[in-house]
Amino acid sequence: MSEIDSERRSRLVSLKLRALVRDHLGVSEDPIGTVETFGLGAAFVTNDATWLLIDGDASRSLGAALAFGTRIGKPIHLLVERDSGLLARRAQLFTADLTIWHVVERSMLPAVSESHVATLPPKSEHLLFSDLIASSGAEVMVEYGVVVGEVRGLEMCRVVDDAYTGKARLEVGMGKHDREAFAMVHGDLPTEKALAQVINAVLPHRTLGADNHPLNQFGVERLHRWRAMQDPSSVGFSSLKPVEPPVQRVNVKDAVPCVAIGQLVTGEIAVAVFVHGIDIDVVPFAVDAAIRNHVERIVIVARERDVIRSIRTVAELSSIAVAFTYLTI
Repeated sequence: MSEIDSERRSRLVSLKLRALVRDHLGVSEDPIGTVETFGLGAAFVTNDATWLLIDGDASRSLGAALAFGTRIGKPIHLLVERDSGLLARRAQLFTADLTIWHVVERSMLPAVSESHVATLPPKSEHLLFSDLIASSGAEVMVEYGVVVGEVRGLEMCRVVDDAYTGKARLEVGMGKHDREAFAMVHGDLPTEKALAQVINAVLPHRTLGADNHPLNQFGVERLHRWRAMQDPSSVGFSSLKPVEPPVQRVNVKDAVPCVAIGQLVTGEIAVAVFVHGIDIDVVPFAVDAAIRNHVERIVIVARERDVIRSIRTVAELSSIAVAFTYLTI
C-alpha cells in the first residue's frame, strides 16, 4: 500500500470510529475530543474515554490498546470487527478499565468471552510417522493435533492427509509451499533420506555463532525455547516441556511467541513464553497461555532490549504475576 493510500485508509478508519461513537452515544455530532495516531487503526480521545478501532485482524491488538490507553489515563473502549471473543477472554485478566466491543456495521455489541479451542489428539495413523521423524534427526512435536518434525525449533516436515487418496504421508519442507516445492524437485527420494538431507543442511545454521541466514531468521523464538529445554536453569527453571500456544499458529514463518511449562528453581509451576523482537502483545499472549494451562505464574523469556517500557506497563496491569528473564545471546 502506498503512503497516499495508507493515509486515505487511516482517515476512513478514523471517520468510521467517530461515526460508531456518535451512534453508540446517541448524539448527532462528535463529542469534544481529539483524533490521535494509533498504528493498528484509529483513536479518538474524548473528555471521559479513549476509543480505539482496530483495522482488520485484531487478534494481537490488546497489548497495543492497553499501552496506548493507560498512557492517556481514561477508560478504554476497544472496537473490533473480528476476534472479539478472544480479546474479551484475555481482557478479563487485566486490571485496566477496559471494554471490548464487537462491531457489526454501525452497531457496537458487548464482546462475549470465548473458551479456548480444545486440544485435539493427533490421528493414530499420523503418529505412526514419529519413529521415522526421530530417526532422521528431527524432534517430534504435536500442536493442535498436527504432527511435525522440528530441527531446533524450525519445522522441517509435517504429516498430512493426501488430498486425493486420503492416506497419511510425511511431507518435507518448511511451510506448505516449501513442502510442495521440495516434492517437485526431490520426489524420487525416500522420505527418510530426504528428511536427513534437509536436517544436515539446516543444523549448521541453527547453531550458536552461525552467520545470518534465512534458516536462522525463522522461528527464532522456538530456537530460544529449544536451547532452554537443553538447560532449563538458564531461564530459571528446573524442568521444562513444550506446550501448545493459546491459539494455533496459522503460518509457521510468522514470528509468534511459543510456550513451555515447568517448575521454577523456586519450586513453583509457571509457563515460560519465548519471544524474539519487540512484541507489544506478548503479555496478553502469555496471560492467555497461563490460563489455558491453569498456571498462575508467567516468565517471559526475551532479549533485554526487546522488553520496552510499554511491555512492562502492560505486565503491571496483569492479574497474573509476570516476570522477565533475559536471554544472554
